[in-house]
Amino acid sequence: MATDAAATKFQNPADFRPDFHPEKISSTTTYDGLHFWQYMISGSIAGLVEHMAMFPVDTVKTHMQAIGSCPIKSVSVTHVLNSLLKSEGPAALYRGIAAMALGAGPAHAVHFSFYEVCKKRLSRDNPNSSIAHAVSGVCATVASDAVFTPMDMVKQRLQLGSDSVYKGVWDCVKRVVREEGFGAFYASYRTTVLMNAPFTAVYFTIYEAAKKGLMEISPDSVNDERWVVHATAGAAAGALAAAVTTPLDVVKTQLQCQGVCGCDRFKSGSIGDVIKAILQKDGYRGLMRGWIPRMLFHSPAAAISWSTYEASKSFFHKLNSNSNSDNVT
Repeated sequence: MATDAAATKFQNPADFRPDFHPEKISSTTTYDGLHFWQYMISGSIAGLVEHMAMFPVDTVKTHMQAIGSCPIKSVSVTHVLNSLLKSEGPAALYRGIAAMALGAGPAHAVHFSFYEVCKKRLSRDNPNSSIAHAVSGVCATVASDAVFTPMDMVKQRLQLGSDSVYKGVWDCVKRVVREEGFGAFYASYRTTVLMNAPFTAVYFTIYEAAKKGLMEISPDSVNDERWVVHATAGAAAGALAAAVTTPLDVVKTQLQCQGVCGCDRFKSGSIGDVIKAILQKDGYRGLMRGWIPRMLFHSPAAAISWSTYEASKSFFHKLNSNSNSDNVT
């Protein structure tokens, strides 16, 4: 994520010696010239822009992955999209966006800031360490998923149900607490972490490698191509990581949307039980439901997110530089 221009090779796994002390993290500590809180704000902005821009695609994916007696059963992207538009109009594509905004901002603030700090601590003298990037990504996703999972569940339920099911975010939260208990908000947390840990490991490793490679192709004009480098690397990483982890994303959707719009309810939160139910109903293809919109979401979403994030970081770098200049004078 940090702009490492040095063209060094990925370090040997045997040479990887992490030096991570989380107790040293504070809002006044600087990493790569930025304060911890500046990474959080940059990440929050990036997350909000990314999810708001791609929310209609996410809605289509959620409908495709929800198996049961829901109105839309087809795995065709165009069929789902046409059905939503005919039944309720364009507004149907944005149902649940408020819940997304409430969860995505804080979650991405945690995600990006934890990634930057962990990468700085773990990579030490080798900023191009693929292992440090992967481990940092996993640490970041475990922390951010704990923040985002409750609102993600609310978001997906609102995406599936009409106004007659839930009247809004607060109504959904109250009914879930009353009817299912607080634990329902984290019913998919284990699955989400198991999905996002490999997703993030693959994602950040590919992103950093692709960014390094793209920057080496044209080192003389790297400053002019900076946003293109981040967008291209992010898009490639997002698409591949999304395709690999689609089966677990289907399981996550099933757990989060239990009992909504006629969708199945499971006796336990076991990943194995959900997979068996999917295989019995739809075979192995059921585990890949929504893989097309998932890739269509994560590829441009990653490009948007990284471009916005790096732009925000650049703003804070300039702000800090101007502030330091004023202090000197």
